[in-house]
Parts: sequence; C-alpha cells; structure tokens
Amino acid sequence: MIFRILSILSLLISLSSANIVFDYCVGDLSLPPGPTGYSCKDPTTVTVDDFVYSGLRDAGNTANIFKFGANTAYAPQFPGLNGMGISMVRADLGVGGVVPLHSHRVAELAILIEGTLIAGFVDTNNTAYYKTLTKGDMMIFPPTLFHFQANIGSTPALAYVSFASENPGNQIFTTGLFRNTLPSELIEKVTLLDLAQVQKLKKIFGGSN
Repeated sequence: MIFRILSILSLLISLSSANIVFDYCVGDLSLPPGPTGYSCKDPTTVTVDDFVYSGLRDAGNTANIFKFGANTAYAPQFPGLNGMGISMVRADLGVGGVVPLHSHRVAELAILIEGTLIAGFVDTNNTAYYKTLTKGDMMIFPPTLFHFQANIGSTPALAYVSFASENPGNQIFTTGLFRNTLPSELIEKVTLLDLAQVQKLKKIFGGSN
C-alpha cells in the first residue's frame, strides 16, 4: 500500500515538473532564431530590463491606406518573452480604419479599450462570425482563420491583443496577394479579378510582374 502511494506521489511530482529546466530563456537576439525560438542569453548577463518592455506606450502609425497601425511585443522586440508562449500587440485604428483580413499561427484574444469596432472571422465552412464591439468587450479569434477588425465609430479606436505564442506570425490576405512577384496573369486566374484590377492593386501594395 505504501509503495503504491509513493509511486503515485512520484508520478505526480514528475508530471508537475516535466520539461521545466530553466526559470526563463531570454532570447539572444545576436543569434538567428530557429523553429522553437531564440537561443538563451547567457543568464549571467540577464537584467530586469530583459523582462520589461515599454513599446506599447506609443500609438501605432495610422498614416497608411488602411488607417491602421500596430506596435508589437513579440520576442524580437521583447526577448524576455522567448519560450513563454505569449505576446501582445497594441492596435490603433483611425476613423474609418481597418485591420484587413489576416491570419496567425495561433489564437488571438482582443480587448477593446476605446472606440467601436466590428470584428469577426470566417471558419473553414465559410461561416462568418462577426459582432460590433464597444469599450471593454473581448473577442477570441481561432488559430489560422482569416479575421478582421473595422472602426465604425466617429473616434479613433484602441485595442490590445494577446497571442498564445511569443512570435505568432501574421499574414495579411491583401498584401499576400498583391505584394509579391507572382505574375499578374496567374493572380488573375486564381482570384477571378480582371488583369487591370490585379495590376492596379500590385502597384498600390508594391508587387511586381
């Protein structure tokens, strides 16, 4: 009986401490990242400043075609996040601003601080889920699905977004299509847009061919 109890306690202890080798792994930005993140900075050179980031104090630059700006706190900007599986973004939308259809590798959780947004996503069954959000509302966007936010209010909007990764990736549908070197004729075929429209959008977003 005692042996069984000791075995169970040993198993519980081993499970609770599994894979915890270091307290932290501050990213060494002098080395290239790999599939699992950055190599660890020498612990003897780590300071409290590695665990503090002030980059979200400032508003994102909304002087662009989407009237949207984002300041990111990912591992490349905030190396203390390396290996932590979490990150944040400050999203600013001017009046009429939009975060165009985009996707990430992981789930996104957004909380609206100021303004009024309509936000939503489209699932793999092509079902659209969208709703008007006001101050204090939160919305979750499942991983990999295309989603968006649009400022439908009369004032600028501010949201903070968290991710289940220190480097979640970001692929914007519009720039993915039109800021590349794919031949315009090929994009015409895969999108059913006419060639003139494809070339116009490539010119706007910086694509070629």
